[in-house]
Amino acid sequence: MTDTPSSDAPRTARVPESAAGRRFDAVLADLFPEYSRSRLAEWIKSGDAQLDGQTVKPRDAVRGGETASLSVVLDTQTHAEPEDIPLDVLYEDADVFVLNKPAGLVVHPGAGNPRGTLVNALLFRDPSLNVLPRAGIVHRLDKDTSGVMVVARNVVAQTALVEQLSSREVHRQYLAIVVGAMVSGGTANAAIDRHPRDRLKMAVREDGRDAVTHYRLRERFRAHTALECRLETGRTHQIRVHMAHIKYPIIGDPLYGGPLKLPKGASEELIAALRGFKRQALHAETLEFRHPVSGDAIRVSAPVPQDMQDLMAALRADSQAHKA
Repeated sequence: MTDTPSSDAPRTARVPESAAGRRFDAVLADLFPEYSRSRLAEWIKSGDAQLDGQTVKPRDAVRGGETASLSVVLDTQTHAEPEDIPLDVLYEDADVFVLNKPAGLVVHPGAGNPRGTLVNALLFRDPSLNVLPRAGIVHRLDKDTSGVMVVARNVVAQTALVEQLSSREVHRQYLAIVVGAMVSGGTANAAIDRHPRDRLKMAVREDGRDAVTHYRLRERFRAHTALECRLETGRTHQIRVHMAHIKYPIIGDPLYGGPLKLPKGASEELIAALRGFKRQALHAETLEFRHPVSGDAIRVSAPVPQDMQDLMAALRADSQAHKA
């Protein structure tokens, strides 16, 4: 593993002869791949990234053989108050945290929730995360979705993990409990973008961004189904939108689930379980990725939370009762 690149001394690298004629910003990205292209472009413009000791423009061509240098200070990127909020850490090393986020925990601070978020908790556990955008978070889970998340602890790890997500190299498997008894699994391939009227929601749209969710049956109940969903893409609310789109909305989903539907002949126990489930029944169960520094395969799973176990137990009991 490597240490986080620091700003204590200028970092230098020789521009290869084969790069002659290429733009400086593109060459710099090759020489210092641990930094994002947008951050490198800012440093070129500010003069913190130079070519042979001279400030140049991002588009200026290199000759080959020059010395590229970085003299930068990693400023605070995440401004939030550290808070001692317990975290369920499933895996940890010098480069990443892998966490089991509970339902109800907001990931990022916002206008209505500046405190009590995952970011606040992360900054308490590791104050150095403040130099990273979003305190190292590379993907998010909705407030009421539980499960596994990976957080980068340095620039190298964050850049590498974002690239893995962008290139669809990260395996993400979810458990979803939906309304309706499915016959078989399948794939939802429908583009998603912001809802044209309700800005709090996403929607399937022909002009949206491509979105693909693979799903297969884990357990079939009398009027509901437990599914394993694998994300090929990672759009906002993707599984929730896709399940509603194919007419199997997730139980308890306040945005896409519609009114509560009780199966005919449901027992008082099942009615109480369905009415009492106040969040979308969605859990990020397994995350697989390449370690951003060592390249080793990492696979981490978060146990199914008790509320979803109880819900499935009630659905299972209902199905068994109606077989008798």
